[in-house]
Order: sequence, then C-alpha cells, then structure tokens
Amino acid sequence: MKVNVQKKDDLNAVLTVSIEESDYREKVDKTLKDYRKKANIPGFRPGHVPAGLIKKQFGKSVLIEEVNHILQHAVYDHIQEEKLDILGNPLPVEQTDIDWDNQKDFNFDYELGMAPEFELKVNGRIKVPFMKVVADDEMVDRYINDYARRFGTMSYPEAVEENAILKGTFTEVDKKDQAVEGGVEVETTFALDALKDKAAKTVAGRKVGDSFTLDTKSFKDDFNLGGILKLDEDQLKASTGRFTVELKELSKLDPAPLNQELFDKVFGEGTVSSEEDFRARIKADAERVFVGDSDRKFYQDVRDKLLEKMKFDLPEAFLKRWMKTATEEPMSEEEIESKFPEMKDDMRWQIIENRVIRENDIKVEHEELVEFTKQMVLQQMAQYGQFPEGLDLDQIANNVLGNREEAQRINDQLFQQKLMKFFKDTLKLDEKEVTYEEFVKSFSK
Repeated sequence: MKVNVQKKDDLNAVLTVSIEESDYREKVDKTLKDYRKKANIPGFRPGHVPAGLIKKQFGKSVLIEEVNHILQHAVYDHIQEEKLDILGNPLPVEQTDIDWDNQKDFNFDYELGMAPEFELKVNGRIKVPFMKVVADDEMVDRYINDYARRFGTMSYPEAVEENAILKGTFTEVDKKDQAVEGGVEVETTFALDALKDKAAKTVAGRKVGDSFTLDTKSFKDDFNLGGILKLDEDQLKASTGRFTVELKELSKLDPAPLNQELFDKVFGEGTVSSEEDFRARIKADAERVFVGDSDRKFYQDVRDKLLEKMKFDLPEAFLKRWMKTATEEPMSEEEIESKFPEMKDDMRWQIIENRVIRENDIKVEHEELVEFTKQMVLQQMAQYGQFPEGLDLDQIANNVLGNREEAQRINDQLFQQKLMKFFKDTLKLDEKEVTYEEFVKSFSK
C-alpha cells in the first residue's frame, strides 16, 4: 500500500491511497474461511459448503469491507504521521468505475483542505480594551436595600402605606367597571411599589375590605402583571386590561435598620463594624461577580482584534463541500451560503487559537486537571455550606474525570483560563472602569 499527497495549491491537496492485492488478500481469505465454517446453506452440512460458493456469495462484500478498513486507517495514520495541518475532514472523491469482481488493485483519492500559512502576530503592540465593571453608589444602595428587606420584619398595618404588601381578588371589568362574564378572577399578592406613583397614591390609605380599580397602565413597565394573574402575554392582551381589586389582607415589610445587627447577619459576627466597611464589602463582592463577565468580553474583543489583524485565505470551496457532510441532516446550498460567513470566522479563530497554543507551548497537565477539579468541587460544596469530614477530594476528582465528556469540558475550561492569562500577559490592555449599565450597553454596540 502506498499513500502520497499531491498539492493542488497552497490550500488544497489530494491524498491518494494505492491498495494492492497483497494488502488485503490474506485477511479476506481468512474471513471467507471463517464464513465457510459457520455458513448455514440448505443442501450442505455446516463447514462443508464449497469455498467457491462462499466466495461467490460473500466475496465482494468481504473485499469491500476490508478495503474500507484499510482506507480508513491509511488516510488518518498518514495525516498524523506526516503532521498534515488539515481543515475539516478528508472528502473521498466519488468513483463509479470500480470493478469489485475483477479488479485487483485500487486507487482512492481524498480531497484535503490545508490550513493556511501566516505570520502569527500576538504581542504588546496590539491594544485590546478591558472593561472592569465597578459597582457605583446606585448599585451598592440597591444591594443594601435588598439586604435590609431580606432581614426585615413583617408588620400588619391597618391601612395601605409605604412598603405595604397587598393581597386581594382581581376581577376583570369593562369600562363601566362591570364584571366581564368568563373573565379573569384570581386572588393574588403584589407590593405597593409595583404601582406607578399616581396609582400608588390612589391605593394609599385603603383598608381590608375596600375595593379599587387598577389597569395594566397602573403598574410599572418592568412589573410582570401577567405572572401574578397567571396569564401569558397573549391572554393579558386579550383581556380588557382593567380590574377591580378587593383587598383581603394587608402586611408590610419593615426593612432592617442599617446597624451592627444587620452587618453581622449579612457577613458574620464582627466581620464588618461600620457602615463605611459594610458598603466597601458589598462593593467588592459585587465587583467580584462581574469578573467573569469582563473576562468573557475581553476574550471576545481579543478574538475580534486578532481576526482583524491576521488576514489569510481558507479553501472555501472545499469547506462548503465539507459542510454538506458535517451534519446528520444534509444542508441545502442556501443554508450553506447563509451559514458559511460565521463558520468561516469561527474556523479562522480556531486556526489562530491553535497556533497560539502550539507556538507558546500552552498545555494542561493531568496533575493540573486533577487540582483544578478538586478546587471546582470545593467551590460547589461551599455554595451549599457543605464541608463533610474525611472528604477524599482526590477520589472525587478522579471519579468526575472518569466521565469522558465531563473531563473534556473541564479540560477546555482550564485551557480557556490559560489562554486568557496568556492574552492578558502578552497584549496591551486598554483598561477602563465602567458601571454595569455601561458594560451592558457595550454589547449592543
């Protein structure tokens, strides 16, 4: 058997596998002998079927199977041994003139899409924005208010007042405030601060047993009225959007005062001892949450910047043919044309990323993978306050990594971290502090 590669141009090549009779004959004959021993053909005792009949009945299929087996190994072994940098998978060139009954030697061609040669430029002259999300006073105040409410106390006022929670029966009515036959009627709960200012002033002072009218415009734009009424968006639109509310119960959440008791409940006894320290700790914790978001945005910006800087061609015609075979359901020409630009950028980035990994010897050792998995397990347990005694982290990590898919996911995650560190250490970061709102807006640009 011979395998050779002939380049058509810098991005396309043909791999040819030449198979001679000596490459498959011994294996085919042995398989046919095994068939003869086991064949159950009417008129012949098992093991006594004439060899010629076995060959006539099974010879071609056995030959085809063995040739395909040789081909599969020959193609991929040659690519690995010669370290051919290919894109996608080899595509067999269709042959319609093979005579399996009489032909002894065979030639099979495979199209190859070759990875392009280009100069990898990843250095400190390339500037990439890095957005550090900072928690502004408004965000810190929101966190403090949330904590105050979470550790607040319930009271039961006689009339609706600030921070009140109302429970009542909503009944759908028409413009004359008459109940709609078959309309919405549901008992539900909502907070006074879900109402817009004008509606809240109308409801303020109401007592249990009172009734009043609200419509969809009475509620703040970001309030999910359909959710409390158990209606989906279409059902809410189909209603009159107008409801009488009979007040059944009234309660109030009194926020906890900003004092040492609250500080201890939130962060543990004695951890924080002043309002200034409390705000600083909330600010630091909030900003820590956004680190992952900043890193993901940075990595996307690195991708965009390097794709812009490094121009190289791809074997586009080959890749479009390969796309037809790459999915379970064959894609139409229209689908391929519509999806190709995105796939092309993804492949260009994969090529750049692989070159960065190879040229900078970025790798994940097994010991690193185990340690990373152990830390991941500890973090997950900490989220649920679990710290069992006698915990064998090594055993747990090995069990997790025993699942091939999970091991690959964790390996990819660790690789991503190493690549992130490499880009941060190598490129010039244009750091900028932004609020979370400004950060979110940057995605829409």
